[in-house]
Formats: sequence, C-alpha cells, structure tokens
Amino acid sequence: MEALSCMLNRAKEAGAIKGIVTPNNGPVISHLLYADNAIVMGEWSKSEVVNIVRILRCFYICSGLKINIDKSNLYGIGVGMEEIGDMANEAGCKPDSPPFKYLGLKVRANMNRIINWQPVYETFRARLDKWKSHLLSIGGRVIIIKSVMESIPNYYFLLYKAPKKVILDLEAMIKKFLWGGSIEERKMHWVAWDRVACHKKDGGLGLNKLNVVNTSLLSKWGWHYKTEDNNLWKRIIDALHFLSGRMGMHPLQEVS
Repeated sequence: MEALSCMLNRAKEAGAIKGIVTPNNGPVISHLLYADNAIVMGEWSKSEVVNIVRILRCFYICSGLKINIDKSNLYGIGVGMEEIGDMANEAGCKPDSPPFKYLGLKVRANMNRIINWQPVYETFRARLDKWKSHLLSIGGRVIIIKSVMESIPNYYFLLYKAPKKVILDLEAMIKKFLWGGSIEERKMHWVAWDRVACHKKDGGLGLNKLNVVNTSLLSKWGWHYKTEDNNLWKRIIDALHFLSGRMGMHPLQEVS
C-alpha cells in the first residue's frame, strides 16, 4: 500500500491526476488508504479516471496484487447517475451514489436519522443471540455488558453524536439483558438505572451511561486538534474553515 501511495503521489506531481485541491492553500488529497481499503479521489474528468485505472494496473504488474475493478464503485459528487454510469463504463467498475460504507461507517449519511444506526442495533442483537444469557448470573451479565455491549457502539460514538432515541434504545437493551438475561423479554428492574450506572464505590455496578461515553469520545477530538499539528485531518479542517487565518487565534480559544 505504501508503494501504491508513492505511485499516486508521483502521478499527481507529474500532472497525470489532480486530486482534490482544498482551499486556503490546504493539502491536495488524491487518496486515503487503510489496510486493504482504498479511496482514490480526483477531478470529475475522463482523463483523471482513466489515469487512475492505469496506475492500478501498473501497480498490479509491479506487485502482483490485483485490485478487482469489477467490484469497485465509482461515485460522483454533484453529477447525475447517468453521467456516473457512463464514467463507470469507461473505468470498468460499478456506478453508485452516497451514502456508502467505508471502514464500517456510512459516508455522507444523515446520522440524525435513526435508520442509519441500525447496524449498531443489529450488532447488539447478533452478539447476544450467540450466548445462553439466561444461564448467566447477574455478575456474568455485568461482565458481558462492560466488555461487549458498552464497546459495540464506540466506533460510531467516536465520530457521530447519537440521537437521544438511539441512546435510550441501546440502554433499554442493556437494562433488559441485565435484569432478565434477554433483550426481548422485559422483567422487573430492581434498581434505578442512575444508581446502577454509578461507580462501585458509590454503590453502583460501575456501568457507563452511553450519552456520557458518546460525549467523552467526541470531546477527545478537541484535544487531538490542539496537540496534533501536522496530522492530515487537522490541516484539512483548517483549510476548509480557514481557521489558521483568524488573526493567529486558535479556533478552540474562540469557542471557549
């Protein structure tokens, strides 16, 4: 993947591809790579798409790693599906439109809509179906809640502010599992959730409130922004919102 990245960068330097130019002298983005997942970005033009496909073929010849173009998707921002279809035929891949999944998250999806959180709901149900939960003691259920159920939505919580109903629904599943050993059957809740979610030294079970977890994970980005000056994501935010040009003042100082 490092070799592929170098090839795309060299092509960008040579003018074969242009990538996406961010405003205010920000970075030029041509690709994002993570393990075997890749997104290549550029201007909406036939020459750009054809050159990208040529680079991928050269990469295959050099490395022996073949990227399956037939299973790849082409997306166009601000263009119609008919035009995307024509361009996809030129590249030999499939036309598609946002939202789409990348690294398990939906890109360009409205995360204020409950339906876009269904993967988290389904994961909750799928994980619990694999265990004979009704045979566990309440201590065993607490361990499963801490190690599994509370960690399942963290990947989404790290990037998105969850709607209140999502928090309530997920916590309702946790409560049902805690007191009844099942997320389908409702039984008597012997202690209020606020008490259960307290620290053990305060008489609780040490479980977490999901809205607190969500807020904490999102707040970490403020710290990352202040401490990671050279990271690509920070430079893109600065460029898009022109934060570095506001009289030398740090954007988080303005907010505070």
